[in-house]
Amino acid sequence: MQIPISSKSPRSTQVHGKGSPVNHDRQSRSPIDGRPKKGGCGGKGTWGGLLDTDSSYALDPNDPNYDSSEEYGHPNARKSAPDFDAFKKKATIIVEEYFATDDVDSATNELKELAMPSYNYYFVKKLVSMAMDRHDHEKEMAAVLLSALYADVIDAPQVYRGFSKLVESADDLIVDIPDTVDILALFIARAVVDDILPPAFLKKQIALLPNDSKGVEVLERAEKGYLAAPMHAEIIERRWRVSKKTVEDVKARINNLLIEYVTSGDKKEAYRCIKDLKVPFFHHEIVKKALVMAMERRQAEDRLLDLLKEAAEEGLINSSQITKGFDRMIDTIEDLSLDIPNAQRILKSLISKATSDGWLCASSLRSFSLEPRKKLLEDNFTRTFKLKSQSIVQEYFLTGDISEVFSCIEAENKTSSGELNAIFVKRLITLAMDRKNREKEMASVLLSSLCFPADDVVNGFVMLIESADDTALDNPVVVEDLAMFLARAVVDEVLAPQHLEEVGSQFLGTDSIGGKVLQMAKSLLKARLSGERILRCWGGGGSSRPGWAVEDVKHKIGKLLEEYESGGDIREAYRCIKELGMPFFHHEVVKKAMVMVMEKKNERLWGLLAHCFGSGLITMNQMTKGFSRVEESLDDLALDVPDARKQFLAYVEKAKTTGWLDSSFHYGNSINGKDNGACQ
Repeated sequence: MQIPISSKSPRSTQVHGKGSPVNHDRQSRSPIDGRPKKGGCGGKGTWGGLLDTDSSYALDPNDPNYDSSEEYGHPNARKSAPDFDAFKKKATIIVEEYFATDDVDSATNELKELAMPSYNYYFVKKLVSMAMDRHDHEKEMAAVLLSALYADVIDAPQVYRGFSKLVESADDLIVDIPDTVDILALFIARAVVDDILPPAFLKKQIALLPNDSKGVEVLERAEKGYLAAPMHAEIIERRWRVSKKTVEDVKARINNLLIEYVTSGDKKEAYRCIKDLKVPFFHHEIVKKALVMAMERRQAEDRLLDLLKEAAEEGLINSSQITKGFDRMIDTIEDLSLDIPNAQRILKSLISKATSDGWLCASSLRSFSLEPRKKLLEDNFTRTFKLKSQSIVQEYFLTGDISEVFSCIEAENKTSSGELNAIFVKRLITLAMDRKNREKEMASVLLSSLCFPADDVVNGFVMLIESADDTALDNPVVVEDLAMFLARAVVDEVLAPQHLEEVGSQFLGTDSIGGKVLQMAKSLLKARLSGERILRCWGGGGSSRPGWAVEDVKHKIGKLLEEYESGGDIREAYRCIKELGMPFFHHEVVKKAMVMVMEKKNERLWGLLAHCFGSGLITMNQMTKGFSRVEESLDDLALDVPDARKQFLAYVEKAKTTGWLDSSFHYGNSINGKDNGACQ
């Protein structure tokens, strides 16, 4: 993708801002035209004057951008201007807050409000240098933010200059960050892959640095160690993807930290370990484990209760997680009684102590009884559909047969009930979240192929978020998973962007799980090149990328219909439709054919549909879906075809007469007022 440099960018002789250009009669590294060579995987020659700029310059103390602290001991250095000092402080605060909140929008707005674009190179340098000393999660966050800020907030020369400063300061950075060479090299390679730094940057900077500097090592590592590797783009983009913690891993870490605390009594260390888990929605597991341990090791009871008490009072574990932990104990007390004599009596004692100490509200707990709680019986049909949905999804994960899924859903949900569609969406994503990336990708592909009405998909996501607390018992990163599925649904056009607000309106407050899911999904979608990244999030991409299968098929359908309409052979068109291998998607053939018939008033394609229906290639169900989708698009179609509604009504009656549509199909009622945003 070509990214032209902003028309507001400074002239090439002003790229660095701090000094005046110096003519060194430097030799070009290209023997052909005297311009720097293109290379790597980004840039594509669209960097304009920036690549022609010689970055050697002399310091000018009178330049308003001059800053001694940025030159690392340059002989002309002097004190920086007060406004630059203020910018540096605010930039540091913005970066720290961003790492704490992961809110791209907020960081972008705060940087814009500073209104000091000539200092933005410092923000680039500060963001990367602070991320270098943190975990992979923060490094990935920094790369995403840079990509989001590029061009819109920080122009190309400022990004270029920021990375120049980082390379120059590599010798200083390595004192505090031993892995500076590798980490900074990866940041530079990532910037090239993300098209925010020209590939020529590497050789250009090497020529300006002393041979023995760490900056040279950084640039050589970036070029030879990362950018020259096969499939380097995918490798670089995945390098900082934090592998998601499995439930068993988190449970094991919780168990270990509690055992260590019981042995040492070091609360500070225990609290640090709890914070490092970074799973606030799973803190109820800490409460439960601590209570079980207190029941098993009576001598450690006081120490463990004291830990929970202080954690509750300090807000490390919130009240809802405390309550949920005790509720889970009450739910499992019958099983615990098999291993711990008097387990019920001991748990009552623990509840009493916690209540009297003021960190537990006993009235909010479930009824303490060994009698099983009565549950409301679900509608038999709905309950059966849930069970069958699980079997359908599990089989799909084994076979990958989308057409079989379609057949099963049609058989089980003959009325196309919106409620059952939403239940299927929930079951599909719930099962996928508990599996590997392969199944997550398969779930997204299936969701985009089903073409459920958008309202049903929205309701499915609402149900998923409502049950997120329970899902977190098995998946502590449920928020991240749901946000990615939601963002992927938008990229795949299963949902429109405005449907995100519809999902969010069901959950008040940014601190709610729904609020967090929505905020994270929006951040994912607003990042630079978000569409490609989200499509590749679970391993999609390449020539056989399943994430793009639907768009590929739509394109093929359009082409084969155009060829047939312009005089093609009916048997060839029939063969092409059959070879698509997606009978569940034949409603797209019906929709596109009907639109072309009404636009061109040429019934040649009607004959193709008749041939496909007569041979059984296109079923009545697919005909019905196709006509329904045409009806949904009539408002837009009428802009180009004024009599579209009149034509459609005539074709509906004709289709009924020929048996394509059931007599119950009525214009105006075919979709029950729902917006099938998934397929338009």
